[in-house]
Amino acid sequence: MAGVYTVSQVNAYIKNMFVQDFALNRISIKGEVSNCKYHSSGHIYFTLKDGKGTLSAVMFAGQRMGLSFRLEEGQQVVASGTVDVYERDGKYQLYAKEIKLDGIGDLFRQFEALRNELEEMGMFSNEYKQPIPKFAKKVGIVTAPTGAAIRDIMNVASRRNPYVQLVLYPALVQGEQAKYSIVKGIQALDAMGLDVLIVGRGGGPIEDLWAFNEEIVARAIFDCETPVISAVGHETDVTIADYVADLRAPTPSAAAELAVFDYRQYQADLGGYQNGLFFAMERKLKRDRSRLEQLKLKLKLKDPAYQLNEKRQRLADLEECMERAIDGKLRDRRYRLGLLAGKLEALSPLEKISKGFGFLTDEKGKRITSIRQAEPGKQMEIQIRDGRIRAGIMEVWSDGEAL
Repeated sequence: MAGVYTVSQVNAYIKNMFVQDFALNRISIKGEVSNCKYHSSGHIYFTLKDGKGTLSAVMFAGQRMGLSFRLEEGQQVVASGTVDVYERDGKYQLYAKEIKLDGIGDLFRQFEALRNELEEMGMFSNEYKQPIPKFAKKVGIVTAPTGAAIRDIMNVASRRNPYVQLVLYPALVQGEQAKYSIVKGIQALDAMGLDVLIVGRGGGPIEDLWAFNEEIVARAIFDCETPVISAVGHETDVTIADYVADLRAPTPSAAAELAVFDYRQYQADLGGYQNGLFFAMERKLKRDRSRLEQLKLKLKLKDPAYQLNEKRQRLADLEECMERAIDGKLRDRRYRLGLLAGKLEALSPLEKISKGFGFLTDEKGKRITSIRQAEPGKQMEIQIRDGRIRAGIMEVWSDGEAL
């Protein structure tokens, strides 16, 4: 059939037209940056827009020398390069070689104005922030019923704690009516007495996230009695809702991590605490048993019966010692008595008498030891070995001379 071309032929033809157009080969385009993404390869993909249209753009890693700042949402820039067709997709885009700042976009100016106003009112102050409950049982979610955000939250919640109840308010998160839908969702879930709310959506360009930059949404979050975790877009996306919320999560998945405690980890921690408590109790019981044994021993030592037996034994020991001491003393005294008896016997008059001597006494029985005690005419008594003799004193003399 004549005049029929393949898709690739048409795309190649259009590309050739772009290549031959001198104006498109070296062009500078002014617009607001939107949907900016830094790829891991180093390429930067973004969109330029104004009030009436948008244009896809890319700056390859090899052209990054033409960018002296970090490209972000809402920036007003002038991008210079070539407009060409990507044959595979049949789409044309700007291949930027140089990008310069040209001010701040309208949306970004609105964002900064509202942020500064609410900050001056104190709505971002930490004193109004509520703590997020550690063991939430009921978690409310204000987001779209379809999309990656709710799926991510459900997957994380199911993995961390299947016993947590999730309550979804299916809200519009993009478009002109989104702000009203989000506010109704916050108010409805707040009235249910839940433990914590997650308010957010998946990533996108700044205009898609704009509902979370509206003052009505910020005030609804601020007035909410239930703690609120904001989870809007990706980690690099920042909205007014993030400033007002009690806690900001970089992604919906991270919000679920913050809102839902890890039940398995909780069980593991509880088991660890239980084991630690068991071992601590075992150690304490061992110490107490040892202490009890010591006290039993002390009590036994203080027992009156034991003390009495101890005293009895002590008394018996003392009695035995005393007997030994008395026996020793008696032996010593007997020995000494024997010696003294021997000496006494040697000095005894009877002993002398038995050897032929006599014992003289006067009439009164007084011993006569001197001739001066003997008077002639007096009587005396002489005791000898086998008896006594009474005799009279006839004469007394000393050394041959009569007295």
